Amino acid sequence: MSQRPKILIVDDVPENVEILGEILADTHDILCAFSGEEALALAVEEPDLILLDVMMPGMDGYEVCARLKADVATATIPVIFVTAKTSPEDETAGFAAGAVDFVTKPVNRDTVQARIRTHLRLKHQSDRLRAQAMIDELTGIPNRRYFETRLLDAWRHAQRHQASLALLLLELDHFTSYQDRHGPEASASCLRRIAATLKAGMLRAHDLAARQGGEAFVCLLPECDLAGATAKAEALRAAVADLAIPHGASPTAAVLTVSLGVAAALPTAETRPARLVAAADALLSQARQAGGNQVRSADRLL
Repeated sequence: MSQRPKILIVDDVPENVEILGEILADTHDILCAFSGEEALALAVEEPDLILLDVMMPGMDGYEVCARLKADVATATIPVIFVTAKTSPEDETAGFAAGAVDFVTKPVNRDTVQARIRTHLRLKHQSDRLRAQAMIDELTGIPNRRYFETRLLDAWRHAQRHQASLALLLLELDHFTSYQDRHGPEASASCLRRIAATLKAGMLRAHDLAARQGGEAFVCLLPECDLAGATAKAEALRAAVADLAIPHGASPTAAVLTVSLGVAAALPTAETRPARLVAAADALLSQARQAGGNQVRSADRLL
């Protein structure tokens, strides 16, 4: 997979796209769009930066930029307007739509490259800070905030590709009793071991294990059906039990155990991710009420 920055060039005039492409092709991967609608469709490919023409038939650059900034999936992509419109009013409108900079037509090679270097560097710094804010400090795995962002992205991806999306909710059984008996240091070590076990169980690059808070964790499994998710939940339950962390205060077992709720959905425009979370949560409650150390799975796709 290429590690070069990916630039989306948007202009309704093919010659303008070609000029910018020639300037950047040696050091960047290039995507091309020739209308606002096409630009929005290609933005899901997650370019690192967008060079956007202002004057286009139909949807102009201002509207494209505003739509990109209104969508959580594309809001952080920096947009540089490439335009012959250079009045103060034009710049004000561009910044109001969410652009970070302007490049004047006809473009200058050195100017384009310098502006892109600057904004790619700023984006990299911003991405790194956001990533740090989305890691659970105790366990080192993603936190609830990151999970919620990924859930929305995965839901949209599954909707576009008509694929199933599975969710596992997991809680440590009788963890309050464990904390009371073993203290905060042992409890923190326990949570870190559980987190590492869940992370190791995420075998595909797009699977995710995250800590929701306290003794609660969540696993997101894109493109996974109900049977596969249930099998994964059983494997994780067994892996935690195999850690053999002593839990003398548990009425369920002599070692620390977990309960899991499993749900999967085929996302549509009429459904929301919260429904998937609620279904898995209800099943988790059933597993805990039945004594713990077990998996409860939905009987069908949502």
